[in-house]
Amino acid sequence: MSSPPLIVGTAGHIDHGKTALVQALTGTDTDRLPQEKQRGMTIDIGFAELSLGNRQLGMIDVPGHERFIKNMLAGAATIDLALLVVAADDSVMPQTREHLAILDLLGVRQGVVALTKCDLREEAWLELVVEEIRELLADTRLADVQIVRTAVPAGGPSQGIDDLKTALARVADQVSDRPVGELFRLCVDRSFSVAGRGTVVTGTVCSGSAKLGDNLDWWPAGSQLQVRGLQNHGRDVEEVSRGQRAAINLASVSHHDIRRGDVLATCDSLRPTRRLTAQLAIMPGSPWPVKHRGRYSLHIGTQAVGVEVYLLETGVLAAGQHGLAQLHCSEPIVAVWGQPFVLRMESPLATLGGGHVWQPAPPVIRRRQVEKIQRLESLGSESPNERVATAIYFLGHEPWNPTELRREAGLEANQINTVLADLVATGRCLPLTLSTGRILHLHADRLAEAKQIVLETVDRHHARHPLKLAVPKGHVLESLKEWLGRELTDAVIATLVDAGELTANKQQVARAGFSPQLDDQQQQCLDQIEAAYISAQCSPPTLAELCSQLAVESRDIRPLVQLCADQGQLVHIHGETFLARQIEQQLRCRLRDPLMSTGGMTVSQIRDILETNRKFAVPLCEYLDRVGFTRRDGDLRTLAETEDRQ
Repeated sequence: MSSPPLIVGTAGHIDHGKTALVQALTGTDTDRLPQEKQRGMTIDIGFAELSLGNRQLGMIDVPGHERFIKNMLAGAATIDLALLVVAADDSVMPQTREHLAILDLLGVRQGVVALTKCDLREEAWLELVVEEIRELLADTRLADVQIVRTAVPAGGPSQGIDDLKTALARVADQVSDRPVGELFRLCVDRSFSVAGRGTVVTGTVCSGSAKLGDNLDWWPAGSQLQVRGLQNHGRDVEEVSRGQRAAINLASVSHHDIRRGDVLATCDSLRPTRRLTAQLAIMPGSPWPVKHRGRYSLHIGTQAVGVEVYLLETGVLAAGQHGLAQLHCSEPIVAVWGQPFVLRMESPLATLGGGHVWQPAPPVIRRRQVEKIQRLESLGSESPNERVATAIYFLGHEPWNPTELRREAGLEANQINTVLADLVATGRCLPLTLSTGRILHLHADRLAEAKQIVLETVDRHHARHPLKLAVPKGHVLESLKEWLGRELTDAVIATLVDAGELTANKQQVARAGFSPQLDDQQQQCLDQIEAAYISAQCSPPTLAELCSQLAVESRDIRPLVQLCADQGQLVHIHGETFLARQIEQQLRCRLRDPLMSTGGMTVSQIRDILETNRKFAVPLCEYLDRVGFTRRDGDLRTLAETEDRQ
């Protein structure tokens, strides 16, 4: 059975023999550009394939000159194993140090050191160089890697190549359990046109797999492109997967439009952003600190963009320090949780540090938001439960889907249900059923925030309208639609009703136990209002008449009349027309028998029975139709079948 494919990337100073070593290992000259041939110097990344028994390794050869460090970073971003090359005659040089630092920042943990040009120096010197390399590696992730002596003389037999292959095979076996992942992602490093085929892009498959005919998202353009051809190291294949070099023939796009740094991914799996939250570490030997709101160059995947760094915990990060930061990018990018990056200065050219993405598409976080900043630490946890709980917290009150959660917390699809069940069981995450039937999982603290927001909204309304028994539910939903959304607000109201903190129906909501606080004069007026409507029978007073009758100002009478209606002492008929509740009940009794014993009654007949005039008879008849007591048939009203006749 073949082992999973991996990518080996070279690193090291210029003219230390990286390209010659790759050619000795694979038989491929990775210097493909004419200017590389002319100058005898690697300028851009090159690619080859190394067969080690049942394992195929893709190799990426990178330039060693400091002027082409941007190209080196594009090649190093997707490697699994490092092949650090040090020439015996030069020993450790500046780009040896910088390339090693970059590998460390990118989290490369396995590799081999190839000591080249060993045929040019005596044994004592070689031992000194090996000792210097060991000192250089001591504080890095590659501290314990094997150092293999090699030589690839021009026109002569190579030395140590078989030993180097054995060492690479041994190290590759240590990382063969790398998860493939389900969502396809490839960082483009080349784009060109092939006669008869059209646009072809190449890159390393970072996760998942893609097949012929698949549609892929192209970021940051945001378009979908179809895969119409696939190759792996020049061989036509039906599928490419994680750890493989891939050449993808794409339909409906010009090679001039797609460029290095773009990303191809499973549809709807990524989200473009101009902002990342990250754990940022400054190299121990960096002569320059990273300052709050400083402008630098971000290298992530195969892309390089300008960024403004917002440090969240301090004003400066000096050499050897680390801290949380938000990186504000000059152009859209896409990223996933845990993705490594490198931060550089452009002038002078220097690598400052790097880190890992903790939030691929975060909200803006301010330095004063101490609690949120403290929560960010959990996004770096090895525990999926911790990461998911924190990711759900930062997703806030917005509905999210499983793909978003996987991107934000570094999960596989088969982990989501188990993790969510654990979080619900421990009360850290709570399921909320929305009006559409969809279930939204909220962080417990976010639900508490939402409840508090709803309660405060209701309390403010009670304070502004002390004579109203309840708040129109539509008012609460509308006022919080930009903050919580109408669906979530409605669901939160339901939880507060279940908890006994609110009372509600379809139209209104109120604090449980709330009642208007009336002074003696208002209470007296309230009693007089009810008495006036009872006395008026089926010819109720207008508000103006009521004001005159009770000697009360219009601005004072309206809320009291409405309160009588809210409390059920009055029934709203139409406009400013109200009827005493007991009169409304008497009205039904007076009309029921005549309506049953006749084939129907006109407005005039109903008017006569109620001993009122047409001014009130018409709205009263329309009210009775509306509440289902009567049914209109032309000019006649009949008793409705839905009427409760008890």
